[in-house]
Amino acid sequence: MLTGIPVTLGAEVKMKNTSTADSPVIVSPEQFLDHWQGHRRLTRRVIEAFPEDQLFTFTAAPPMRPFGELAWEIHQVSALTLTGLLTGDWSMPDWRGGVSQDRAELLRQWDELTARIGAELPQVDPAFFSQLHNLPWGEMSGWVAAIYNIDNEIHHRGQGYVYLRALGIEPPPFYER
Repeated sequence: MLTGIPVTLGAEVKMKNTSTADSPVIVSPEQFLDHWQGHRRLTRRVIEAFPEDQLFTFTAAPPMRPFGELAWEIHQVSALTLTGLLTGDWSMPDWRGGVSQDRAELLRQWDELTARIGAELPQVDPAFFSQLHNLPWGEMSGWVAAIYNIDNEIHHRGQGYVYLRALGIEPPPFYER
């Protein structure tokens, strides 16, 4: 079976044909939930790996932000994504509001949102994933927004890994989600 994969060439998009298995890989909502929750568990372990006095202060190179700030951003983008997928409201979060420099508070809110994701993501209408939505950073489908959320988490967690290594701390294995 042939499928089209967009390949950007200058300002135009061309389709490149690639052969695949007999049927495309489709991830079920349950598999997507498990995948997202695995990333959240791993990022939580990265938060816990930081010495408490370094979580909101250490940075490998200014103007990079401390991992505690990055973790709050991950939290806020995840909350925005869950709300958007459930309601269609993709309002820009108040990036500075509702954040503290207390690890226990970050983990408490992290765990609350993780539980909400587990309970509420299965309520998303599967058709919502293919519809286009206006997010603060552009128009995209619900599916792309959900994947963007996870990509953002992976990106910032990678920064956390660099910070931990710079502090002489072995980060959690990235493949143990």
